[in-house]
Amino acid sequence: MRSQFIFIYVFIATVSSALARTPLQKFDKSAFYAAMSSGDVEAVNKELDVVSQAPINDKEGYEGALLMRKAGLVKKPKDKLGFFKAGRIKLETALLADKDNIEFHFLRLAIEEHAPKIVKYKNDIPGDRLLVVKHFKNLAPSVQHAILDYCKNSKVLSREDLTLPAE
Repeated sequence: MRSQFIFIYVFIATVSSALARTPLQKFDKSAFYAAMSSGDVEAVNKELDVVSQAPINDKEGYEGALLMRKAGLVKKPKDKLGFFKAGRIKLETALLADKDNIEFHFLRLAIEEHAPKIVKYKNDIPGDRLLVVKHFKNLAPSVQHAILDYCKNSKVLSREDLTLPAE
């Protein structure tokens, strides 16, 4: 009897421990964009964990954007450059695989606008801006909301560009 109790206890402890190590969280675009705009490296790290574990298509594009955002939040120059390069490769790979993904063009636009000149990541701003403006109405509401929020502080994309009435 005692050995059965110990077995059950060990079994429950093992299962609980395994579940605690691998929390499967659902990917939510609103949470993704909140992390992107937060300016908090911990929020970005948590969202990176969610994206890396989520069974979603186009995972590389989201991971790439988050890594480049993280590059702007860490302190060490070596880390900044490493995260930016890794993120750039992932986002550009995702865009090569699906050049019609307007959401990824928006993410690249947002990163390009704020990227330091030294990384030379500003060449696609006009093209990405044009695609976002042209296809804005076809995007998911959560992405539209993120773009409208972004317009409030952008110098290359405004609410008027999206032909929407003012708030």
